[in-house]
Amino acid sequence: MKNNIIKTGILSLLLVAQISCSDDYFDVNTPSNTATLEELRMQDLMAPVIHSTMEGQRSAELAFGNYVQNFVSTGGGAAGQTEASGLWSQIYLYILPNLKAVKEKAAEANATHIGAISDILVAINLGIATDTWDNIPYSDATDGPDNNFPTFDTQELIYSEIFTLLNSAITALEGPDNSGFNLGSSDLIYGGDSDQWLRAAYTIKARYQLHLVNKGTVTANDVLASIANGFTSNDDNFEMYYNEKNINPWYSAEILARATGNLSNDIASQLVSSMNGDYYPFESGALTIDPRLPLFAENGDETEWKGFVSGGAGIAPDGSDANTRFKTDGYYTSVDSPLLLISYAEAKFIEAEAAFLANGGNTISTGSSAEAYTAYLEGIQASMDMYDVDGSDYLADGAIAVGEAGLMLHHIMKEKYINNFLNPETFVDYRRYDFSDDVFTGLQIRLEDASDDSEFAGQWFRRAIYPSTELSRNEANVLANQQSPVTPVWWDN
Repeated sequence: MKNNIIKTGILSLLLVAQISCSDDYFDVNTPSNTATLEELRMQDLMAPVIHSTMEGQRSAELAFGNYVQNFVSTGGGAAGQTEASGLWSQIYLYILPNLKAVKEKAAEANATHIGAISDILVAINLGIATDTWDNIPYSDATDGPDNNFPTFDTQELIYSEIFTLLNSAITALEGPDNSGFNLGSSDLIYGGDSDQWLRAAYTIKARYQLHLVNKGTVTANDVLASIANGFTSNDDNFEMYYNEKNINPWYSAEILARATGNLSNDIASQLVSSMNGDYYPFESGALTIDPRLPLFAENGDETEWKGFVSGGAGIAPDGSDANTRFKTDGYYTSVDSPLLLISYAEAKFIEAEAAFLANGGNTISTGSSAEAYTAYLEGIQASMDMYDVDGSDYLADGAIAVGEAGLMLHHIMKEKYINNFLNPETFVDYRRYDFSDDVFTGLQIRLEDASDDSEFAGQWFRRAIYPSTELSRNEANVLANQQSPVTPVWWDN
């Protein structure tokens, strides 16, 4: 397990630039101890960018984790439409402007590998942004006060740019870098290891290619070609750890908040019922629950695990009181827990899904290739290893060990859903398959009128709306691109 520790001193070096705002936004006093751009090294800028990237991923999950029923608000509340404003701020205030500066410095120093890492991080942040809002500012998004009203690029164009950036990064990382520059400890993910960044670039490319398979612009075999060069073990997981001085934000927002009587979230029935034998009854008698469930949730030491129905005012699926809440000192809810962007296990589930589709599989077909089934099993094993639990009984159970002839898409997607707990990628998966209960067993929409947006009762939310702060600063461009929160994004059409 990597132990990447955030250094708060580095975080104070963030350069702040706003993509669209009124002129007086910049009319502020500059602190006397602020370093100039010329004084900052690439290493000084990279750690804050990585930190903001991971915090941005968490902001997205705060917006969408309720939609995909990883969790509900206190007592079972379903979320209404969201602006995902925390993610917008991270990307456009702290990430893209700083990465522009890093790339310029890398070009000057001929530090090709650092430039490649910058391209990967730009691609990651463009990806989460466009999957959140659809059309977004990018082409002129980092001009600062020189352009207070940036235009929006289409999602189709953004996806093209994502692949251009990743392909450029792959080419650079596959070649030598003789500049003498290395990020070292300021790389909070891989400690400056270019080979791991190369595998990350291929894996992230496969993730975004998979988004477009149902759109018809990428093939499942394209995905398989990329993932073949991706992660090779859990040592490659793209994750950032916290420590007792810089505490994990899920621990703060869930465990500390609950302990002090403040609002927190509860664990939803969709997740629990996928792990407690309700949706996939265990056959061997050796298991009563998925061994990963106690790392995510706690149930007050009751015999049964009962998740909260989305919008159900505290009830479990059987009508009794729900009892599952975020685990104190859980895998993601301890003081020093990591934030995880993409894992080796997800890479194997990407491979399994792509191989299933390449073999002619669809949402209701049964049976697939040896490649798909092997990747499915390897993904489960990788997930068990990542969470440090014994998965032998689970992997041997007939509900999981279905064989090549019995494999269905819902088996793969269930395991990906569980592994990717608290990962905003699940919202993409739900939309790619139109919230199908053929693919996500047992999935039901939040109870009608349960959210504060009754006009959208009975409809799945499919995007965020643009932040109100952006509307007030860049009104014409925002209004030209604003859609209803239940309107599909480009690749979802």
